[in-house]
Amino acid sequence: FPPGGSVDTVARVLAPRLTEALGQQVLVENRSGASGNIGTELAARATPDGYTLLVNTTPLVSNAHLYPKLGYDSLTDFAPVSLLCSSQSVLAVHPRVQARNVQELLDLARANPGKLNFATAGPATNPHIGGEFLAFLGKIDIVPVHYKGGGPALLSTVAGETEIVVSGISEVGPFATGGKVRALGVTGRKRSAAYPDIPTIAESGLADYEFATWHALLAPKGTPAAVVALLNERVRKTLALPETTTTFQKIGIDVIGSSPDELGAFMKAESAKWGHVIKERKLRAD
Repeated sequence: FPPGGSVDTVARVLAPRLTEALGQQVLVENRSGASGNIGTELAARATPDGYTLLVNTTPLVSNAHLYPKLGYDSLTDFAPVSLLCSSQSVLAVHPRVQARNVQELLDLARANPGKLNFATAGPATNPHIGGEFLAFLGKIDIVPVHYKGGGPALLSTVAGETEIVVSGISEVGPFATGGKVRALGVTGRKRSAAYPDIPTIAESGLADYEFATWHALLAPKGTPAAVVALLNERVRKTLALPETTTTFQKIGIDVIGSSPDELGAFMKAESAKWGHVIKERKLRAD
């Protein structure tokens, strides 16, 4: 993904700390395009020696249900290392939109079917899934406008090119505080400790709405088990550092740190969950 989105943010927080933990320089390389597919396929085809890793999020599992053909299989072409962290997203609108809360936005969309646009980072990316989930549960017709990454998608709503965006809380927060966008609701089951004044979408009328932005670390299939185990150990120790936890908490991100097996099981469950939504919404990338 390009700079400015949640995946880039998480990677850049961890890179210098992992450099210390591993004794090897950890560099963040942004390879954007096709909703993460370009970078993901490059990582899948990389030499499985532990020196090329992938940080990804929901599109890692949702793209298989959206694209007719991929150059990788997320459930078989990678060695899971660790589920890194999770954060809420924020449903936000441009200030010109005449909606002060989630219910008013739903009412506005129902009165103007097909006339409100929502920005996405590309088909099946987190902002796309979050917006489609809102449309699915709210029974509204809003139109996705695809951009090349989460940063450009959010900036399109800040600029007024699009009316709505569902984006990571760490990215939306500063713009909401500055009045550049109006935050209507967070996507989790409880309010964010970083922005406690923003209600949840669930408490605002859509009781079944829950959407978390998770971030995972993976290695190419065939990476030696001992290397995966070492990476998992150092990553979890890095995530447990007080300075890491504090940095993430300030931007609304919750540290997790899982075992490889736990990440593998989680990815299978997420694939099934979002595959159902994509099927119900009849979404396709082509």
